[in-house]
Amino acid sequence: MLKTNGVKIKGVGRYAPEIVATNDDYAKIVETNDEWITQRTGIKTRHISNGEPTYYLGAMAAKEAIANAGISAEEIGLILASTCTPDYYTPSTACLVQRELGVSGCPAIDINCACSGFVYAVDMAKRYLAEGDIKYVLVVAAEELSKFVDYTDRSTCILFGDAAAAVVLEKEEDTLFASYTAADGMGAPYLVARALLTTNPFRQTESEFDMNMPEPNKHFLLQDGKEVYKFATKALPKAVEEACKKADISPEELDAIIPHQANIRIIETAAKHLKVPMDKMVLNISDYGNTSSASIPGAFYDGVNSGRIKRGDKVCFVGFGGGLTYGAVVIEY
Repeated sequence: MLKTNGVKIKGVGRYAPEIVATNDDYAKIVETNDEWITQRTGIKTRHISNGEPTYYLGAMAAKEAIANAGISAEEIGLILASTCTPDYYTPSTACLVQRELGVSGCPAIDINCACSGFVYAVDMAKRYLAEGDIKYVLVVAAEELSKFVDYTDRSTCILFGDAAAAVVLEKEEDTLFASYTAADGMGAPYLVARALLTTNPFRQTESEFDMNMPEPNKHFLLQDGKEVYKFATKALPKAVEEACKKADISPEELDAIIPHQANIRIIETAAKHLKVPMDKMVLNISDYGNTSSASIPGAFYDGVNSGRIKRGDKVCFVGFGGGLTYGAVVIEY
């Protein structure tokens, strides 16, 4: 096992809206049923916003993480907010979280790597902390997929929920840390949600410039389920293997793997590829569904608070998502 300068997770936090939508609730609005959803996805319920904005979910999770770390918000030296569902193009979600914390001064940056965002953010936080001029980094993953889910599309609307989770990180010397992050932009058309179209009073063309992307469908999420599944079942185990290789350990030596909570079948396939038992996977997909970048820290939060993950455990965060992006981080909790 390779020891290096890495990070320590000093505090964790999570927040989810109070509204809970069950599979039976979805059966009332689209043609589906509890058995079909459960068998194919592993999802039973998911939390849905009652109007609370993304930044509010993130701020609530951040406040718990800061309190859990035993520090004050004023001590945070950098805020990294992962989201693909911001409330505004500007200001950033990170700036709004900072405002809700009642502090100012430290840099605040948004990251959009879709469901891989938390992994990317932890990797970035480690690099900032290595410089030595920042003591604590707050990583917040906040997502409201209900904003761009098409609730007439039964293949996608059943998958997603809203939630946020956060961690406070500090530099730790002589510890386990390794990361692997990657992207495949050729897969961009497989998971898409449109932002604003190019409209102005001087435009002369009517056709869209980028004909290699799906046709605009307002702002709804468009997913090629087969292609995303094929990508995810390869990307998830590859990211774990590459990060473990850097850490000079095998996947079997990990105490816990916290995967992106997208689909139970993807996770089961990855576990078989990695030759690890499913009980090594920390899961909460049944209760929260797919909450994009908030899913990994959310499952980690549950693992820590249930006692499933303990101090000293070798833990791997691994995600994959739109972009297409993927990556893994191996740390010692």
